[in-house]
Amino acid sequence: MPSSFTLGSHFEGFIKRQVSSGRYASASEVIRDSLRLLEEQEEERAAKLEALRADIAYGAASGEGIPADEVFAEVEAMIDEIARKKAG
Repeated sequence: MPSSFTLGSHFEGFIKRQVSSGRYASASEVIRDSLRLLEEQEEERAAKLEALRADIAYGAASGEGIPADEVFAEVEAMIDEIARKKAG
């Protein structure tokens, strides 16, 4: 199914340079390789987004959070207790 696209001078020049370098035999090969790369990136993006959504759902299901001030106070108390035991 032949198609026609307007890419603009920047991308047309890029494609010509890729073919001229010998890495690709034709402009079509450059476009196909580019689309494969884009497809891979989109699949990775979708997988990362799904993992992020799963992490958010896990966090939401884990219950209410604890304010950071409380956590830091507990940690400081634990450190103080350890220091007292070592000194004592």
